[in-house]
Amino acid sequence: MRLFFKPSKRLGVALLSLFLGGFILNFIMQAASLNMDIGSVFAWISQYYWLYISGSIFFFFVLVLFAAIIPNVYSGALIAFLACFILAVAHFKKLGTTGEPLFPWDLLQVKNAKGMSKITKGMISPLEVAVVIILIAALVYLIYKLPKVKVQLPLRFTMVIVSGIMISCFIQMVGGQNVLATSMKYQSIPWNQKVNYSQNGFVYAFTGNLLQDLMDKPEGYSQEAITAIAKKYSGLPDNGTGNAPAEQPNIMFIMDEAFFDPTRLPTYTFSEDPLQFIHQVQDSTPSGYMLSPEFGGNTANIEFEALTGLSMYFLKDGSIPYQQRLVKMSSLPSIVSILKERGYQTKALHPFDETFYNRNRVYPILGFDQFTSEKELQNADRFTSNGYISDMFAVKEAVSELNVSDKPTFLHLVTMQNHFPFTKGLNGPNTITVDGVKPEYKDELETYVHDTKLTDDALAYLSEELKNIKRPTVVVFWGDHLPALSARIYTQAGWDDNPRLKHETKLLYMANFDIGKQSVGTLSPAWLGPTVFQLSGQKMPPYYRLLEKIKAEIPGLNKHVLIGSSGVIPELNAKQQELLDDYKMVEYDLLEGKQYAANLLF
Repeated sequence: MRLFFKPSKRLGVALLSLFLGGFILNFIMQAASLNMDIGSVFAWISQYYWLYISGSIFFFFVLVLFAAIIPNVYSGALIAFLACFILAVAHFKKLGTTGEPLFPWDLLQVKNAKGMSKITKGMISPLEVAVVIILIAALVYLIYKLPKVKVQLPLRFTMVIVSGIMISCFIQMVGGQNVLATSMKYQSIPWNQKVNYSQNGFVYAFTGNLLQDLMDKPEGYSQEAITAIAKKYSGLPDNGTGNAPAEQPNIMFIMDEAFFDPTRLPTYTFSEDPLQFIHQVQDSTPSGYMLSPEFGGNTANIEFEALTGLSMYFLKDGSIPYQQRLVKMSSLPSIVSILKERGYQTKALHPFDETFYNRNRVYPILGFDQFTSEKELQNADRFTSNGYISDMFAVKEAVSELNVSDKPTFLHLVTMQNHFPFTKGLNGPNTITVDGVKPEYKDELETYVHDTKLTDDALAYLSEELKNIKRPTVVVFWGDHLPALSARIYTQAGWDDNPRLKHETKLLYMANFDIGKQSVGTLSPAWLGPTVFQLSGQKMPPYYRLLEKIKAEIPGLNKHVLIGSSGVIPELNAKQQELLDDYKMVEYDLLEGKQYAANLLF
């Protein structure tokens, strides 16, 4: 045995170093979860010491695994340490920007490294970049200076096997909420992931999410239950209120990146109204607010609601259905598939990387025939070479797509112009001055306000172009979520304790035929499909009639705030709860179940 496993003092010291490294790494991870408050980390360790110890041992085996794979023990361990440290930094920065921790499915965006570097530019200060460079240099120096400890092949093989088994067992223990995990005070909290990470520690929360489903199975789920729900809502009248045009209308969705009405922010004054067109027409066409399920990011979740009519309200906190579930499906009913069955051409337009949020894979599953992304828009207009494709260009491209079609078209446009970072000059020189803002945030806020003006100009252009489109056409425009501006900009405006305001974006309907001018109030994105069907007098499938019933009771369905016809709902009544129970059952069936509703409600 000693012939194959030659023990040495150097190897023993190396393994002890890796053991201590696991504890240091877990400490860093937890500090990232607690806003780098070292006192809070020690307080957490004193309360959840077994979670800290076991989590540190998990990191020890991660370090051992890399140490065994790469011939030099220290080199492999330091590479693993650096990779985990980068995860901690990403976790900390994401928490600070969007209020959400780092999830396993976020790592799927690594394949979009080039695009991610553009999106995250500005999130990391020059000082932070310098610190990371110094750290990497220090690690390289350590690799060069530390003893070259090499392990015989049989022992390396054993280390790989043992580490792999221990890591796998840990993930299964946490994901299955094993009695051993719960005995160490682990409690899965998927409905509040920020608490999940701060209470359980990064390693437990992160690994627990690896095996997380989108939603739990509702009690009583069965084919009979879905059939009963389908029967209930199939019998409802189709209450379309719009004037049905003579021919099938084009339907255009515009989901505008990080767009909201900045003039709603109190304490700030503007040299001119950035949304002159929107404010001018909002009383002469259906308009209101969209209640976003997200703040500062996760665009795909708003898009998911708008296209499918399924709500993030029922899904576990932090879920991203596009990445966790839809990519594994062959089809999912949506407004796209409904219109496609009615003879529509179905087109998507997104002037950015097609692989973000797996859109290139998800869109065909939802029923899109065509997807135009940044790579097909080589000559697109940008205000600067480093800027995103402008909203004006995106709108012009969308109008062109409608004009070349001789069939009714559903066109879904997702813009990028207003995406973070809000760097002065990125979209040309700022044209609006904002007073009342602290000097350190003035350029940032004025840049964002300038960007919204550019979007307003693009909508004014679209309004004129609608008059020249021969086929009846209805447009639904909304912002996906509020921008990830510096938190103190919202704090100064007094919005910290107002979840409704921090989730309301502008919603506007336009058409080249009469769709009325009534206010639509505040709506969740899941109701956009049925609402546009209603305004244009189109027949609604039973599923949309279910959504219409819920919309009448709870027009704003959001984890942070529930909005009824007369304001915030403090508590659901029996009728509202029954509707949501039916809705949840259908949503589970379509996403996690047998999809009985696909044939019964569509």
